[in-house]
Amino acid sequence: MRITDRLRAIPSWQITLGVALLALGFLTAAQLASEGPRVRYTTQERTPLVDTVNTLQAQQDDLKARILDVRAQIQDIETEGASSEDRVKQLNAQLQAARIAAGLIPLTGSGIVIQLEDSKDPVPPDGGEVDYLVGSHDIRTIVEALWGAGAEAVAVNGERLTPTSAIIDVGASLLVNSAYLTPPYQITALGASDLYEQLSRSAKFVDFVRERGDGYGIRVSLAEPESVDMPAFVGTVTLRYSRPIVSPSPGPFTSPDAGG
Repeated sequence: MRITDRLRAIPSWQITLGVALLALGFLTAAQLASEGPRVRYTTQERTPLVDTVNTLQAQQDDLKARILDVRAQIQDIETEGASSEDRVKQLNAQLQAARIAAGLIPLTGSGIVIQLEDSKDPVPPDGGEVDYLVGSHDIRTIVEALWGAGAEAVAVNGERLTPTSAIIDVGASLLVNSAYLTPPYQITALGASDLYEQLSRSAKFVDFVRERGDGYGIRVSLAEPESVDMPAFVGTVTLRYSRPIVSPSPGPFTSPDAGG
């Protein structure tokens, strides 16, 4: 049988099916051949891309955490800053009060000026010349009377008195703080507007005027200017041999003054 006869003997549907299968196989092979590089590209690039994404995500998470931490720090600083500012104001107020009490700040305000001058009366034969001169005891008496009358600051001839000030006789002059002063002595006191009235009621001051003024001729004069300028203490406030007393801790016993 010839080949042409055999072809004629094969049904036409088989030939059509075979051609279709052959074409489908060719197309499938072509598609797989064309997609091979894409699959290889995706597989090769997947690992670095994932690593990059993971790195960026980690950096983003770290930045978010840092932002939250910085915000928390800012809030803490703002809160601490407000409380610190209040604390600083309180400390500055306490420091200012301490400096005023220590005489380290010049002041101005209402007050009085008392001047003491040596007596011009003749010294009797049986008397002592020193009794007719203004001495450290006279100055201390007036200063104590002024403090008792409510004076807030006192100076002698421009020397501001502090808790550490000393008034000492040195011949015919006085040593106040570290300055030598000569008469007449002006004692400046700063206080309330009724400072003189309070001083005039002081038994110490009244007795001084009676004993030293009437008895020995020490001249005492007083002025009430509209305003009194109080200088600052110019010496040192450093204590070399002193230290604050530490308050004892509460014990099992109660002081008799504690009451209860």
